[in-house]
Amino acid sequence: MLFNSNVFVFAFLPVTLIGFFLIGSQGWRRAAMAWLVLASMFFYGWFRWQYLLLFAVLVLFNYYYGIKLAHERRRGRASRVSLAAGLAVNLLVLAYFKYANFFIANTNWAFGSHFSPLNIILPLGISFFTFQKIAYLVDAYRGEAEEYSLLDFSLFVMYFPQLIAGPIVHHKEMIPQFRRPEILRPSVADLATGLTLFTIGLVKKILIADTVVRWSDPVFAAAQAGGAPSLTEAWTGAIAFSFQIYFDFSGYTDMALGLALMIGIRLPLNFNSPYKATNIIDFWRRWHMTLSRFLRDYVYFPLGGNRRGKPRRYLNLMATMLLGGLWHGAAWTFVAWGGLHGLYLIVNHAWRALRRGGPEDAGVVEAWASQIVTFLAVVVAWVFFRAEGFAAAFRMVNGMIGMNGITAPQQTLSHLAELLILLVMVWMLPNSQELLVRFRPTLSAVATGRLPAPLRLIGTRAGLLSSDGSLALGALAGVTVGFVMFGTLLYQTLQSTTLLPFIYFQF
Repeated sequence: MLFNSNVFVFAFLPVTLIGFFLIGSQGWRRAAMAWLVLASMFFYGWFRWQYLLLFAVLVLFNYYYGIKLAHERRRGRASRVSLAAGLAVNLLVLAYFKYANFFIANTNWAFGSHFSPLNIILPLGISFFTFQKIAYLVDAYRGEAEEYSLLDFSLFVMYFPQLIAGPIVHHKEMIPQFRRPEILRPSVADLATGLTLFTIGLVKKILIADTVVRWSDPVFAAAQAGGAPSLTEAWTGAIAFSFQIYFDFSGYTDMALGLALMIGIRLPLNFNSPYKATNIIDFWRRWHMTLSRFLRDYVYFPLGGNRRGKPRRYLNLMATMLLGGLWHGAAWTFVAWGGLHGLYLIVNHAWRALRRGGPEDAGVVEAWASQIVTFLAVVVAWVFFRAEGFAAAFRMVNGMIGMNGITAPQQTLSHLAELLILLVMVWMLPNSQELLVRFRPTLSAVATGRLPAPLRLIGTRAGLLSSDGSLALGALAGVTVGFVMFGTLLYQTLQSTTLLPFIYFQF
């Protein structure tokens, strides 16, 4: 069920919120939580109800296996073999649904065999909730997980705003929030802020991401078909996809944050203007932040992190990023994308060690140059992420370095100019979390963004912004603005004949 669909906006969301608050108004916390679990199961089953049984079995298995690991820890009998067995169950399920055909294809290629691919439909969000359960089992093994009730654990895993595409939440940050009695009654401020965030995300998805996809898809399709895009065509296609995935993922994140906030639940920050990054290390602190956190805490650190010298550190970085690439999709192009970012990170860390200075030591010109170089490096890597094979990816790269000529059709130049305007906006303007920082839309604190002085002055004089550039709206004004924006976007949705799914739904 897409967040930008009529059935979600007009039926599922209002029924879920009204039901939750009606039950909560009676003080029935467990019944209200059960309502959210049932709503989340309905939300998940809307795509393919048959996978609800698999989902429920995995939830029950991990819940009781986590209790088993915690008991073993308390009795001093914690075993890595026992932990490995629990992790293996989750990873084998993920491997079957996501990587079985990838393994078959590579086996056929390597040995000349002719095994037929399996008829597998990937369960939505399987990578996301697999990582959540892995983190829970590891924490239970370490003695860092409380023994939750089955209801609380089920809601932690199934909560619909983050179920399909993240953020990858942690049990310690979510379950205590579900236990707060304040969430059982509606808060005007939280509803207003949540509605505003949801609407901003809808704007990003429908008006930007779903527009620039029309500029990127034809270029990548031509490269896949054997075409040779020119310099301007290749860069336009690559930059267009860079903004498609940026606003698609950013829009989904805002919508997920807003949906959770409507009942007073704050999700962790997952997207913080990554194209403002001045280096690749900074980029991964801003892009898909909860995935970066998981890979750091449950892959990079267990491999040894940076505690065993530089060569081992660089090897651990590369291994972590290769795994992160493979997590995104069962194709070697995703692995190449992860490998490129692993290489970028190694170069970045080596340069820092050589330079012996951080980004805070850079001057204005150097900081801007670093931001441009970082953005271009990310765009090049996105080519491998988007392309359907290495042949198409290298045709795109050849075009980007001018090997296919530099012809510049008028329409391509027009699209490129519009993309550059988007880039200036992304670089210069605060993001949605920064604009709403005074309303605490996320678990993590965000430094307030700075608008350019003229815009900040106009916004302050109009009473819309405080002097620091954040929104200065009261709860009632927030609701009013949110409904105006919401109505505009609902009209756009109703006029749309084809709803495009979020890119991260496929992961």
